[in-house]
Amino acid sequence: MAEVGLLSFARIALQVSRAVLPRYRSRFSKHQFNQPQLLAILCLMRYEDWTFREAEVRLGDRRELRPALGLVSVPDFTTLYRFLQRLDDVAIDRAVGETVRRLRGTRRKGRGRARVAVDATGLAQGAVSTFFVRRMHHHGQKPLPWRHWLKWVVVVDFDQQCVLSQLVRRGPWNDCTNLPAVVEVASEQTRIGLVLADAEFDNEKNHTYIRQQLGAQSVIPAKRGKETWRIHGVRTEMHRAFPRRLYRRRSLIESLFSSVKRKLSSRAPDRSLRTQKRQALLLGVSFNLYRLRHHRLFLRMSTELGHAWGSISDGWHFSQCLLQCHFSVSFPRARLLGCGQSGL
Repeated sequence: MAEVGLLSFARIALQVSRAVLPRYRSRFSKHQFNQPQLLAILCLMRYEDWTFREAEVRLGDRRELRPALGLVSVPDFTTLYRFLQRLDDVAIDRAVGETVRRLRGTRRKGRGRARVAVDATGLAQGAVSTFFVRRMHHHGQKPLPWRHWLKWVVVVDFDQQCVLSQLVRRGPWNDCTNLPAVVEVASEQTRIGLVLADAEFDNEKNHTYIRQQLGAQSVIPAKRGKETWRIHGVRTEMHRAFPRRLYRRRSLIESLFSSVKRKLSSRAPDRSLRTQKRQALLLGVSFNLYRLRHHRLFLRMSTELGHAWGSISDGWHFSQCLLQCHFSVSFPRARLLGCGQSGL
C-alpha cells in the first residue's frame, strides 16, 4: 500500500509493543535495540508489505520515521529476521488482545455482547505474482509451483471490524474442529453474544459449545447431503428455519479479508512453514493497528470539528476551521451563517 500515515502507525505500534513485551529479553542483551522497537518494525513491515532488506533501506531513507520508533540507528535485516524467529505465538496473541482492548475502550456505551464471525482465507507463500502463476498454468499447461498454501482462520468482531483471535496452518485442511479453539480465545478478549460461520464449520458439537459453554447464539447453515442423512439438535433448527437476515452480516468478514489483502498484504513469505505462520499472525496484529490508527484519527477530527462549530464568530473564522479539520463541504454558507455580503 502507499506510504500514508507511517508516523502515526509507527507510534501506535510502539505503544502496543511496549505494553506486551519486556524491554530486553535478557540482562546480557546488547541494549542497542529493544524488543518493542523490533516488534513495531515487524508490524510496519506487514503494514507496508516490505521485505527485511526493504525495511532496512526504508528506515535508513526516512529520517523522520526513526524518532517515531525510538531508534538511534537502523537495525540490520538479519537482526529483524532473528527476532522474528525468536518471537512466539503468546506474544503475538497478547499484542492482538492489547489492540482489541484499546479499540473496545473507544466503543460507545450501551452496546451488549460482541457479534463475531468465523471464517478462513488463503495466503500466498511467496512473492511471485499470482497473475504470472495462473498464466503459466493455463497457457503453458505447466503445473502449479506449490500444492499447499497457508490457511488463515480468524474470529472477527464485525461491528468493530477487528481481529479477536487467529489461527494459521497449512492448507488444504478442514477447520471444522478448530472453531471451539479460536472462539474460546476470542471470548477471553470480549463477551460474545452471536457467532456466525459458513457451512465449513457445520457440526453439532460446534453449536453445543457456543450455546452451552459461551451462552451465545450460533448461526451456521446445515450442509445439504443425501436424503438418507439424519440431522438432529440445532442443525435441524438451522435446516427448517434458517435466520437468513441475521446470517447476512457474515459477509462483513469477507470485507475484512478484502481490506487486509488490498491495503496490507496477501502473502506470508518465507521458506520455512514456522516463519510463514509468524508472518500471517503479524498480519492480524498489523490490521488491528491499522484500524486503531484510523479510529483515533476519526475521533481527533470529530473533536476538532466540534470545537470548530462551537467557536464560529464570522464567515472567515468558519472557513479556517473547516480547512483545519480537512473537510471540504459545499453549501450556501452566507445564508447559514447570516453574514450577507460581508462574510463568505
